[in-house]
Amino acid sequence: MSQILEYKCPCCSGIIEFDSASQMMKCPYCETTFDPAALQEMDEALNNAPPDQLDWETPQTQFDDADLSSMQVYSCKSCGGEIIADATTGATHCPFCGNPVVLTNVFAGALKPDLVIPFKISKEEAKEALKKFAKGKKLVPKFYSSESHLDEIKGVYVPYWLYSTDVDAHINYRATRTRSWRTGDRQYTETSHFRLERQGSLSFDNVPVDGSTKVDDTMMESIEPYDLNELKPFQTAYLSGYCADKYDVDAETSVARANERIKASTLSTFQQTVGGYIAPTAESSSISLQNNSCRYALLPVWLLNTSYEGKVYPFAMNGQTGKLVGNLPSGKKEYWTRYLLSAGVCTGIVFLISLLFR
Repeated sequence: MSQILEYKCPCCSGIIEFDSASQMMKCPYCETTFDPAALQEMDEALNNAPPDQLDWETPQTQFDDADLSSMQVYSCKSCGGEIIADATTGATHCPFCGNPVVLTNVFAGALKPDLVIPFKISKEEAKEALKKFAKGKKLVPKFYSSESHLDEIKGVYVPYWLYSTDVDAHINYRATRTRSWRTGDRQYTETSHFRLERQGSLSFDNVPVDGSTKVDDTMMESIEPYDLNELKPFQTAYLSGYCADKYDVDAETSVARANERIKASTLSTFQQTVGGYIAPTAESSSISLQNNSCRYALLPVWLLNTSYEGKVYPFAMNGQTGKLVGNLPSGKKEYWTRYLLSAGVCTGIVFLISLLFR
């Protein structure tokens, strides 16, 4: 068995979890609150504790080597039930008793995050935002806004790499200017061509790159930006009550996307300095990076994936700012109901008009 952590209330022994509204750890049973920093000793004790020596074997008739390499089995300390998770799951809920659990070995040692932004948007706020998002969309199936469906929304800490660097850039542009004049009955236009150079330095702090293959990169970038001034030193206490994954795309692999974002921002910033010309175009660029650093962070996201008629419709919300993006399903029943209703109204209008002109 791998190591598992639950935070228990010292007052009533209930399982406590992070409360986004108060930014404190809170017991849902006796409502006692605790500062997350007060649980730092528990984290330190955990980091210094030797691993459990509990061996188990899965019958080969059920799982092959490939299956075993991609899953972890944990034992819930509250009810003893087994929790099966993949190798990147860092926080979840027990499927038997529902208590929130943190799978500590996932974030141990070199895999431990440096930073975290705690959830600020509660589950109820996320559900209300999703209802509002779907409101007025007549073709959305009715089940989509049902309470039971919205309860499936999950708060997930998504792993990110945060890259910081200083940029020295030298960029050459092609650009034109035109002037027109008339002499007599002739119109003249003169086009002048220019080669422009721009050189300077920029600094980038905490450029985020999603480190998980489980979530769509485009969707994660769409719910940016995060207020990275609210980054806090990582503590496992923040994960209690939410789901969390560790990265499965490492920092070295993610550098390519970080460089794309840094280069695009550099070109865009320098482009703004080329004024007074028509259609300036970057002809060549030389960009070098210095003082590079990278940190591992967990950022909060509310996620809901809806399967409907063979398609998956994802929804994501920034768990700090509330910014959301998503796709809504379109139901055939709703489509034909509206189509027949519209057709019926049109037929009725035509019938009334025909009566008036008899």
